[in-house]
Amino acid sequence: MVSEEIKAKFDTRVQELKYRVLKEVARSYFNGTLIQDYSTIPEKISPGPKATMRCCIYKERAIVLERMKLATGGDRTRNNVVQVLKIACDECPLGGYEVTRNCRGCIAHRCEKACFKKAITFDPVTHAAIIDKTKCVNCGMCAKACQYNAINNYRRPCEVACKMNAISHDENFAAEIDDEKCIQCGQCVYQCPFGAIMDVSYITDVIDMLKDSDFSKKYHVYAVIAPSISSQFKYATLGQIIKAIEVLGFHNVVEAALGADMVAYKEAKELSEKGFLLSSCCPSFVSFVEKKFPKLKESISENLSPMATIAQYIKSVDPTAKVVFIGPCVAKKQEIKRPKVGEYIDSVLTFEELQALIDAREIDASKLEESSLDNASYFGRIFARSGGLHDAVNEALKEQHLDFNLNAGVGDGFDLCRQLLLKCNTDTKPFNFIEGMICSNGCIGGPCCLTHEVRDKSEVDKYGNEAKEKTIEDAIKYVYNVTSTH
Repeated sequence: MVSEEIKAKFDTRVQELKYRVLKEVARSYFNGTLIQDYSTIPEKISPGPKATMRCCIYKERAIVLERMKLATGGDRTRNNVVQVLKIACDECPLGGYEVTRNCRGCIAHRCEKACFKKAITFDPVTHAAIIDKTKCVNCGMCAKACQYNAINNYRRPCEVACKMNAISHDENFAAEIDDEKCIQCGQCVYQCPFGAIMDVSYITDVIDMLKDSDFSKKYHVYAVIAPSISSQFKYATLGQIIKAIEVLGFHNVVEAALGADMVAYKEAKELSEKGFLLSSCCPSFVSFVEKKFPKLKESISENLSPMATIAQYIKSVDPTAKVVFIGPCVAKKQEIKRPKVGEYIDSVLTFEELQALIDAREIDASKLEESSLDNASYFGRIFARSGGLHDAVNEALKEQHLDFNLNAGVGDGFDLCRQLLLKCNTDTKPFNFIEGMICSNGCIGGPCCLTHEVRDKSEVDKYGNEAKEKTIEDAIKYVYNVTSTH
């Protein structure tokens, strides 16, 4: 059984199971015993002779073994960090439009007249409508026509979550992802009730870096943390979590928010020069534009994301550095596959994986002394929530005395991003800047947060207000001044 201590950290049992696999893999890998422990880890994850989640203990353990493969890098020949565990995907009905018990067997038969595929017939006894699935194309016209709302569309949770329509099913009815459509937003990962869709983990790669760094002393491993960390890890203070990251073996912990400060300054200048710009901070948004709105592709900011920008700075100061980004995002794992980004970021961990690493090393963060983060501004830190990027760019325009009137569209979640892009995909554009965040509420709603219950932007704003540097310029100048003195 999962302990109450673990339960307090996550929203669902799917997250708990994923965490337990990651923790055992990390523990064994740190100790150099993963190969020996490979067949015994499923027993540790699903103890006892009886299954607790599946039809039998054998299938349960077989699924855990597949989870372990993804926890150690998955299929690295695929250019998609979101992958399906076929063996775990066997419980969801195919779905589609079905007639419910609300059907009164009326004589109007509006549903029949609305169906151009002639897929609807009627039971000779009850007179209730029947949908022939071999003819139905799920157009939904019958549901719209029914005056009793007796026809509902039952779709798989993963299909509902995927706004790109990238998920279908194979010949065995298991979920299948079209890599050409997928933008790695990770919503299917979080929404699948059986955990049959997962993001590939690079946790063992990071452990290799930490162990080799400690042994060879040839390079330092830096952790770059997303500002959305301020809404996570509620069992300890942020300073204690930073200290736990250092105890893991990271040489230094740097805020991605500092990279956000740098990006805000650069994007403000770029915007004033070009007159129209799409933000480049969210990799899923960038991918969405590239795949669905190619006409707007040239309007994406030329600047790197905050993650890559601060990593670029770190490596300019310490050429031997290896940089690991830690955040709530699946898409960041895909972003580092882009050549311009992979040059600066060596690996990516999620908050879930960070928690697994901390617990694998039996570090009690709540008992540690605090380490501080004080090198980013308020505006860099509020990048974590929807509207923060827009506020930062507006501030950067003012601080640089750029004569430009910002008229921004804030894309809070996929649907709003789509609406804004549709409006701007014409010669007449109602906005001159679009902040695109595919996750609802911004990064604090990322799929790999420990908890998705805390989406209140006040947590991020509070974290921002604690920043010692009150302007973007002060934050950037402070860092470069420190660099020049060393």
